[in-house]
Amino acid sequence: MAKAVGVSHATVARVWEAHGLQPHRIKTFKLSKDKHFVEKLTDVVGLYLNPPDKALVLCVDEKSQIQALDRTQPGLPMKKGRCGTMTHDYKRNGTTCLFAALNMLDGTIIGTCYPRHRHEEFLKFLQTIDRSSPRRLDLHLILDNYGTHTHPVIKEWLSKHPRFHLHFTPTSSSWLNMIERWFGELTQKRIRRGTFASVPDLTGAINEYIRIHNREPKPFVWVKKVDQILSKICHCKPVIETLH
Repeated sequence: MAKAVGVSHATVARVWEAHGLQPHRIKTFKLSKDKHFVEKLTDVVGLYLNPPDKALVLCVDEKSQIQALDRTQPGLPMKKGRCGTMTHDYKRNGTTCLFAALNMLDGTIIGTCYPRHRHEEFLKFLQTIDRSSPRRLDLHLILDNYGTHTHPVIKEWLSKHPRFHLHFTPTSSSWLNMIERWFGELTQKRIRRGTFASVPDLTGAINEYIRIHNREPKPFVWVKKVDQILSKICHCKPVIETLH
């Protein structure tokens, strides 16, 4: 740009800084086109801000296709003046799928790894939640719209377990499910930094991370109200429509 307009690079940088422009950075987003967006948003945010009495709110999702990656050479340890290192290339040693539920009240995690991601595995995970939760409490599960969550077998099982109540986030709105935030921490703090020679090594590391997390869990706190979210979305839509 400096060459095109006949000024120095420093001048371009000063202009960008003066107008608050950062053309080297970009963020991703996607607005939901769900016809029932407002209703689903209100339902989920209502559970966060005003959870029902004598019930648990669980944020449930699957982190599928987690790869067991092993580096081609051993990494160098961290020392004074140098960060730890690892090779840029790796070997793939299989995948696993993590089914997890975040207890909104205390931040604890119920998690199980399965080799596949089907309604059969989801049913097993629902049974795990059922066994792991106090019988006297209703369970409100916040889920996305993946097909396994509405499979006929799942619906039949839920009809026989009336304490389960499913609440679905709008399409393209994974940010509304707080378990995604925990998945991000798992990836950053354990999976991305690890080397795994096999799938059992990977699942063992995930299970260990869950155990350590549950010793001193810290719940996420939802603060945004429905009208604040809708106000931001209404601000974005006219810009997108104008660009197109």
